[in-house]
Amino acid sequence: MTTNVSAYAAPAANAPLERTTVPRRPVGEHDVLIEIKYAGICHSDIHQARDGWGEGIFPMVPGHEIAGIVTEVGPGVTRHKAGDRVGVGCFVDSCRECEYCQQGLEQYCVKGGTGTYNALDKNGEPTYGGYSTHVVVDENYTLRIPDGLSLDEAAPLLCAGITLYSPLAHWNAGPGKKVAIVGLGGLGHMGVKIAHALGAEVTVLSQSLKKREDGLKLGADHYYATSDPETFTALAGSFDLIVSTVSAPIDFGAYLSLLKTDGALVNVGAPEEPIALNLFSLIGGRKTLAGSMIGGIAETQEMLDFCAAHGLGAEIEVIRADQINEAYERVLASDVRYRFVIDTSTI
Repeated sequence: MTTNVSAYAAPAANAPLERTTVPRRPVGEHDVLIEIKYAGICHSDIHQARDGWGEGIFPMVPGHEIAGIVTEVGPGVTRHKAGDRVGVGCFVDSCRECEYCQQGLEQYCVKGGTGTYNALDKNGEPTYGGYSTHVVVDENYTLRIPDGLSLDEAAPLLCAGITLYSPLAHWNAGPGKKVAIVGLGGLGHMGVKIAHALGAEVTVLSQSLKKREDGLKLGADHYYATSDPETFTALAGSFDLIVSTVSAPIDFGAYLSLLKTDGALVNVGAPEEPIALNLFSLIGGRKTLAGSMIGGIAETQEMLDFCAAHGLGAEIEVIRADQINEAYERVLASDVRYRFVIDTSTI
């Protein structure tokens, strides 16, 4: 039967989040019931709770960086058992039939995957995310968190980790490759860690040098301030791959000038505003301007296993649920190093 669980929700667009209850469906044949222990705060939570990416579904319980413990499984479940440490990322279902789902690229499902929150499931019911005590998820969209990762540091990997791992893997970051990460925030700090662990030469491109010491400790080989015009002169034609994590418009022409011939500038940050681009900055050097969105289930599991093998958890600040609204403002002010994680026992 449907149960109500405690949660923090935005009752309307731009409204402060407040404690409430939301329904969770009964545990079905292939479902697992997860007691959520930690939930990361992603910048996309703020975009959606404030209608930045289009009209949202309210009340909205954000949260797609979920780590917890399985407490109940459906009779047909084979992937997980009670007591397992598990995670849930940005989507909880997809059509399972299209060419991309068949390839393990469920994030690009032709029919559109079902978001962990701010979406409608196959029954037309709204989905509610990780800022809550429990969630019911299909076993096929639930990830195993390796023992080498603590649950609080693992939670942000379910979005921030895979969002950076997927493009770094797809564009072959590794030994002999020069990779730049634009922005050292919740996404960027994981990009530095993962690119370094993959064996690439890693450069951080940040507005200022104030986080330089952090960047070098996280694994960067070099750190430059993009507010200094000399940076773009000194680094012209340097990189095989640039991954931009910023969610504000940047001068794409300037960043494309930093690529080698056949280099790629991949965007994982999603500004709310459209961008302008002079195509000559792409044509010269046969460069690629691309995007990447999270990862499929198999690749997300691969990322978790990789991070556990290399000791890569997120850099986190654990907060109480009653600090969520304050945390949102601090994220917007870039005042977090580097990911807020909610201790959901405080909900």
